[in-house]
Amino acid sequence: MTHRILTINPGSTSTKAVLFEGGKCLLEVELAHDRSELGRFARVIDQLEHRVERLKAELGDPTALGRLDAVVGRGGFLAPIPGGVYAVSQAMLDELSVAAHGDHASNLGAFMAREFAELFECPALIVDPVATDELMDAARLTGLPEAPRRSIFHALGQRGAAREAARRLGLDYERGRFIVAHLGGGISVGAHLKGRVVDVTNALDGEGPMSPERSGSLPLLPVLKLIEDGVYTPAQLREVLTRRAGLAAHLGESDLRRVEARMDAGDEKVRQVFEAMVYAIAKAVASMAPALEGRVEAVVFTGGMARSTRLTHELTRLTAYLGPVVVVAGLEEMETMARGAELALSGKLPVQTYPPEPAAAT
Repeated sequence: MTHRILTINPGSTSTKAVLFEGGKCLLEVELAHDRSELGRFARVIDQLEHRVERLKAELGDPTALGRLDAVVGRGGFLAPIPGGVYAVSQAMLDELSVAAHGDHASNLGAFMAREFAELFECPALIVDPVATDELMDAARLTGLPEAPRRSIFHALGQRGAAREAARRLGLDYERGRFIVAHLGGGISVGAHLKGRVVDVTNALDGEGPMSPERSGSLPLLPVLKLIEDGVYTPAQLREVLTRRAGLAAHLGESDLRRVEARMDAGDEKVRQVFEAMVYAIAKAVASMAPALEGRVEAVVFTGGMARSTRLTHELTRLTAYLGPVVVVAGLEEMETMARGAELALSGKLPVQTYPPEPAAAT
């Protein structure tokens, strides 16, 4: 059976909706939101009605879309849960409405999915939210008991790319061993063991390699000294580390295309910073091998920066000893959301309940 799936992805300054049938895009809509337009809302949840009404107006008469088998919203900041496909539940909406685990535009995804699913009398779903947590115990503990590691990463993009790599190689993702690096404004690197992400760098918490906008792992004592010396307040440092570090801090530039143009023009400093980032990514990839007991069926690179042949060539050179390298560029979040829903509608993945039963939690 061919399924018709509407995907909705609310971002910080945009709302995207794409209609898929049988994996093919039938309709694509992207609404831009000026910051001044959204600034009049005190909280993210207060934007819901405004975004829904704009999207309804853009899509027009719902009957023109035909039947829908599911509506998928971008998964937001929920409690730590195993990955996969979840039915939008009232408990989920209640948590997202008060931003119990973090306030972000993606929290609106489940609400918008339910709103449109009710119009079409079909299921409302989310797929692989950023709160996906499948860490093995050994990956969670740190040398400071008060600061255990958290699993927050590009779960949707990583899982989608791993499934695509498995398909290309003729492997079963649920039985395979993959190292996946999502290369974007932030970078996360995960170890996928038989369908579960048992270890992953948390770019939001400052782990892993430097990226275009984030610092990655840093030596702690010099960072503490920056605070002690008054160079940064904790709030200022948090802003710098997550939005103005990495390539942006070294080069005043976070767009890899322009960084490469400067390298081509002979800028030696740019080359050195680029090589440092490549090395840090490769080192993070290699660090995931123990989680897979050294048996890696593929190393997968995905995300916006995976479109750079220069970057992926260098990363392949440094990581190919681990296993075959697969570059999955151009697989967008909307398509990954639709693919996840397709697997659920076809009975290949279960539709889980939120919150999960205690026995299902990790």
